[in-house]
Amino acid sequence: MGLRSLLRLLLILFAPAVAASAPAKGYDTLLSLFREWRVFQQPRIVDGVPDYRPAAMKAQARALPRFQQRLEAIDTAGWSVPEQVDLRIVRAEMNGLDFDHRVLRPWAENPAFYLTVIAEQSDQPAPEGPKAAMLVDLWRCTSPPSDAQAAAIRPGLRAIPGLLDQARKNLGGNRRDLWLHAGDSIQEQADALKAFAAPLEGPSSAGLKGEVLRAQAATESYRTWVAEQAATRTGPSGVGIASYDWYLKHVQLLPYTWSDEVALLERELARAGSLLALEEHRNRALPELVPVASAEEHARAFADAVPRYMAFLAAQDVMTLPDFLAPALQARIGVFTPGPRNFFVEVDHREPLALRTHGYHWFDLAWMENRPHPSPIRRGALLYNIFASRTEGQATGWEEQMLQLGLFDARPRARELVYVLLAQRAARGLASLRMQANELTLEQAARWAAAQTPRGWLRLDDGLVRGEQFLYLQQPNYGTSYVTGKVEMEKLLAARKARLGADFRLKDHMDALNAAGLIPTSLLLWELSGK
Repeated sequence: MGLRSLLRLLLILFAPAVAASAPAKGYDTLLSLFREWRVFQQPRIVDGVPDYRPAAMKAQARALPRFQQRLEAIDTAGWSVPEQVDLRIVRAEMNGLDFDHRVLRPWAENPAFYLTVIAEQSDQPAPEGPKAAMLVDLWRCTSPPSDAQAAAIRPGLRAIPGLLDQARKNLGGNRRDLWLHAGDSIQEQADALKAFAAPLEGPSSAGLKGEVLRAQAATESYRTWVAEQAATRTGPSGVGIASYDWYLKHVQLLPYTWSDEVALLERELARAGSLLALEEHRNRALPELVPVASAEEHARAFADAVPRYMAFLAAQDVMTLPDFLAPALQARIGVFTPGPRNFFVEVDHREPLALRTHGYHWFDLAWMENRPHPSPIRRGALLYNIFASRTEGQATGWEEQMLQLGLFDARPRARELVYVLLAQRAARGLASLRMQANELTLEQAARWAAAQTPRGWLRLDDGLVRGEQFLYLQQPNYGTSYVTGKVEMEKLLAARKARLGADFRLKDHMDALNAAGLIPTSLLLWELSGK
């Protein structure tokens, strides 16, 4: 038995005794429980493979209430607001595992859950959507990888054949769209492994290349099996409105229901469309923006995009700008795409500054790496993507906030793009809500989102819109988090201004926001404004 498995067993055996004792006091009690919780939340590793077999999952589900009882037994009298916020974060994570066991059951319902190869770095603190343990972060590796990099990814690579074999036995759900649309994601894993193996030559790389190719072969075999099984699946794929409402309240900690989100996103879709119409009218005498036409033109257009943006932030005294922010954003300016282009490239190739604003994500990650939060609970990525209202909400809201501060005054046509972006995010969020309520299939949701997005840029002949809806089907609330999170961040800004009055300074607000960590927006509102 490995050390992790032994620790898990001890936690399960002795948790009841702890829960039955007198209420624990002190913030250190929470930190201790948090460390135990994070070990418990992970699956056991059996013969080098994460164990998601039915017996293991039933055992985890039986033991979870004991952790929840221990958390609720902690006496928080005299705690500061940040300490109480940390407790609510841990509670939300535990609720996330509870929701997984009661509703999502990704290890039994979702073929894509078992895809563990991450070829590109996410702009989020953790990969979006449910993922099995032992991720293989190929994006951290050079080509070919160093010895240290190879050692880091080897355990995950070796686990893939066994994990996918286990998946065939564990999976038995009837959620048709989860099966029907998993194939593209599975193929992406196979393609990433194939590309990674290509430069591995010579005796020193032979062992690693063999492991990569075995993982690739197992992935391709898994894709065939999933495609065969998909034909027999006939059931609805969404979680339903009642479960969605519970998830919003108890995991994402949002003050909305499914119906609230529908109303809010319908309002934002109409607002984006009406303001786009006014911007277009205002700019009707100006030439339309055209995309860059070559790699050379792209290089010229994007050469100073980040410096201009950073200079604007400095001139407007928006926030403290440590020297690690600009390089984090500069590394993500993209490359020229001749066409056909997906939605975001259509925007990006017309205005280099537009998506630099949404690139607040890279600021977030740079802050996490260079100025980690003092609380161990907030220092890393929160589980179950409960950071989404903050990360996606801030990035989406920042686009229009920068418009209001004047970033696009010199290029008025670029203002139109901000509302095209907002309309697209509202449309795809609404589609995801209808999908979770089982009112639309994934294909219908994709077509509806594409039809509602201005200018015809959200095309159906590339993988973007269906890939987004597939993610939003796997991870409830993610598709709406861009817009609901934006609204929550606007509430926070307004609350801080109302509280401070003439003493409000945008720079102080942004510095406090960046220092608070990537936590749910409702907790930010409590900690930073007292609400």
